[in-house]
Amino acid sequence: MTNDPLLTPFQLKHLTLKNRLMMTSHEPAYPEDGMPKELYRAYHVERAKAGIGLTMTAGSAAVSKDSPPVFNNILAYKDEVVPWMRELTDACHEHGTAVMIQLTHLGRRTRWDKGDWLPAVSSSHRREASHRAFPKQVEDWDIERLIRDYADAAERMHAAGLDGIELQAYGHLMDQFWSPLTNTLEGPYGGDLDNRLRFTFEVLHAIRQRVGEKFLVGVRYTGDEMLPGGLTASDGMEISRRLKDSGLVDFLNVVRGHIDTDAGLTDVIPIQGMPSAPHLEFAGEIRRQVDFPTFHGAKIQDVATARYAISSGTVDMIGMTRAHMADPHIVRKIMEGREEEIRPCVGANYCLDRIYQGGAAYCIHNAATGRETTMPHTIPKAAHKRRVVIIGAGPAGLEAARVAGERGHDVVVLEASSDAGGQVRLTAQSERRREMMGIIDWRLARCEALGVEIRYNVWAEVEDVLQEQPDVVIVATGGFPQEDQPAMGSELVVTTWDVISGHVAPGQNVLLFDEAGDHAAMQAAEIIAATGAQLEIMTPDRTFSAEIMAMNLVPYMRSLQRPNVTFTPTYRLKSVQRDDNALLARITSDYFPQGPSPQDRQDLDQERRIDQVVVNYGITPMADIYFELKPHSSNGGEVNYEDLIVGSPQAVIRHQDGKFQLFRIGDAVEPRNTHAAIYDALRLVKDL
Repeated sequence: MTNDPLLTPFQLKHLTLKNRLMMTSHEPAYPEDGMPKELYRAYHVERAKAGIGLTMTAGSAAVSKDSPPVFNNILAYKDEVVPWMRELTDACHEHGTAVMIQLTHLGRRTRWDKGDWLPAVSSSHRREASHRAFPKQVEDWDIERLIRDYADAAERMHAAGLDGIELQAYGHLMDQFWSPLTNTLEGPYGGDLDNRLRFTFEVLHAIRQRVGEKFLVGVRYTGDEMLPGGLTASDGMEISRRLKDSGLVDFLNVVRGHIDTDAGLTDVIPIQGMPSAPHLEFAGEIRRQVDFPTFHGAKIQDVATARYAISSGTVDMIGMTRAHMADPHIVRKIMEGREEEIRPCVGANYCLDRIYQGGAAYCIHNAATGRETTMPHTIPKAAHKRRVVIIGAGPAGLEAARVAGERGHDVVVLEASSDAGGQVRLTAQSERRREMMGIIDWRLARCEALGVEIRYNVWAEVEDVLQEQPDVVIVATGGFPQEDQPAMGSELVVTTWDVISGHVAPGQNVLLFDEAGDHAAMQAAEIIAATGAQLEIMTPDRTFSAEIMAMNLVPYMRSLQRPNVTFTPTYRLKSVQRDDNALLARITSDYFPQGPSPQDRQDLDQERRIDQVVVNYGITPMADIYFELKPHSSNGGEVNYEDLIVGSPQAVIRHQDGKFQLFRIGDAVEPRNTHAAIYDALRLVKDL
């Protein structure tokens, strides 16, 4: 027995949920051919094994063919989904975890050129900004068909043995009917609130006729669109009461805001640097006034906030979805009194941003999430203890040290600076990205608990490494900014790292040239713009910050939308030279036509007279020690990729008299990102 409010059961109609923690509905984009097969099942089962009370699958499963997923969603309109969902449900039920699924029709929140190329459909012709399709306005026969599709999908989930379903009604078709901004129909489905809710209640009646009273049905909806002319908080309260009074639903899942733009979506699902739990009290007010089972989840990233949500009676079930992507074993660690070992969600939102760009959801600092069939969340002990020397204490080096420590090896880390963190420590200099240090702090704590030795202020030389008599050496030295660009005048520019670190103060009239398109440029831009300096941000690409995905770009753009900042795409910095007390930057473009003579192109080139040029050409690997160590190694640094991919130990031998295996990981190989560095370390070291 426990007094922890998070571990108290919750009775939802006939179903007893064993604790108050849940994964809210979300689609990590792991299905195969629209089906939740082995990986999808393994992902949810991993959280179920650790004790979560309720896992919500899909975000959202499509009920109709004219709701084609904009990323890899479950296709609930296919009969073949039933056995796959039954396997997932049965596997979670074995661990006492309840399973539900979110069903939806996307309405205008999709595109006509997806799936079967059917026209998007909505309650108006108005286009959604994010997905850009102009929908067909729904007809009477569409409504009849859509109601039937919802009921069919619900019946499939009932047949699969799930505990219930949740209907998605924010931003999707149901909410498009609800909102005055997206419903231009005349009666009986348009006009006043009664008419705008009619479609939803007809769907609910049809579902109940199919699944009966015992199957749980809930609605996830916005209680306030926070848009002029949209649904207000008072509308949301009235809708909540009507849902309860209908007797057709068993729980409410409340959010706040709108998701039709990148900015709106980011406010509904906040990222790092934004307030935690911003909509919790709003959801609690609906629960207080309506007095009905209420779920909620939106940046509930730590146990303390979740515990408050339940202990205060604010809501009945609290969602920690991204937190469970970072650490699937949260409930087990709470139960075992090991909360300090929970890997924290740092709000980087790599997971969500990836799916909105068509990729699978991966956690920025748990490389096993989304790879449960190939990567372990719990590291097994090695058969033989080895001496492992790691050079560099950035995210790659610390992950290698952590995993080697978990394996039971004798591990020492040599770090050139006085602190761990590498580029993550630089990134965290910005207030808005300070949470990134959670990636480093958690690994430092785990390394300390595992007995890993970290030596700071050690610039590793070959002799230093050989003295350690290692069996394995891992080079994780990262990289440094490219400093030889532009070809003419590179000595006159400063890098984004110089600005972020505070080593160079911003000028008064600044050109920031960004070829890499990553966070470093936008972080430096924020610092420069905040001083009031005139700032031009230039990129040779057709879009800004190509490596920063949609939701992460929102806070940057909000801080840079000011009169002293201009954006110039499709132009390239060609050269820089001194011009009295200023700098003269020559600008060109890859888009200029290649004429028969240089003069044709020169006529189109431009100049900027400024006092500072800041550049972001990306980074180059810092791998000298790796190449110096290669002759001393048994494998010459070679990695057998086939063994790496299938999870077999590395057994390459190139030099019979080599003293150790040598590997390099992270940006010491090539510039990528934090997740790639951590994944490099995990999949290599788990088999050492």
